[in-house]
Amino acid sequence: MKVVNLSNGTEIADSVANADSFFKRLKGLMFTKDLPAGHGLIIQPCQSIHTFFMNYPIDVVYLDGNSIVVGIDEKISPAKIGKVRRKARSVLELPAGTIQNTDLKVGHCLSIK
Repeated sequence: MKVVNLSNGTEIADSVANADSFFKRLKGLMFTKDLPAGHGLIIQPCQSIHTFFMNYPIDVVYLDGNSIVVGIDEKISPAKIGKVRRKARSVLELPAGTIQNTDLKVGHCLSIK
């Protein structure tokens, strides 16, 4: 899948996997060696994440049911727990630095196709 920020026209990622089953959500990015630029993982349904069993930091984007950004956590280190975002229906995990590099902000609308 590809993720584009409709609010500013920026491509966020061009290779996003979908974790929409229990086991895919359970595994997430655990035990992966890295998350290359342009890649990501969307977890749904989801309101919070953790980075246990990960070896690299990630950026996290919390989305409501209309793909509006309702929260952002930048450069979450391994072995941390993210905030619970009650309005979130899905979470987009991206390589650290993606949020800053794409000027992604709370309130922006994303296209995920």
